[in-house]
Amino acid sequence: MKIKLNVGLSFWAIFLIMLICNVTMAQNFTSQETEVQNTIVKLFDAISINDAADIKSYCTNDVKFYEYGQIWTVDTLLQKLSKLSGTSVYSRTNKFDFVSTKLKDNIAWATYYLESTITKTGKPDIIKWMETVILINVKKKWFVSVLHSTRLSKN
Repeated sequence: MKIKLNVGLSFWAIFLIMLICNVTMAQNFTSQETEVQNTIVKLFDAISINDAADIKSYCTNDVKFYEYGQIWTVDTLLQKLSKLSGTSVYSRTNKFDFVSTKLKDNIAWATYYLESTITKTGKPDIIKWMETVILINVKKKWFVSVLHSTRLSKN
């Protein structure tokens, strides 16, 4: 009887440890949080191919980008991207690691690490940022309202 009790306790102890490890190691997002994240990813997909109409479709009319200590509008962003137009060797791929995504009513905010591989002159350059985005939900669609970007140093 005593052996069975110890085996039973051992089983539950192992089960509890596995459950705690699984919860702390895996970041699970709700479907609404995933929608928010997808809006951000799609915005960067549009940025990567310099699609002005698509970029605007994921942003509020008064969106602000806080980049390199400056405040950019969507027009500022598009102007900077237009300098890359006609450069056939330009390409950009993005990899996201979402740290946190929160929602309250029609507002959401997400923090993530972004790693972009940008090729301008045939040579790829890997750039990393930590960014926080605030989004607004209008008629069941998320729009980026604020994007704050901090470039991480190369190691």
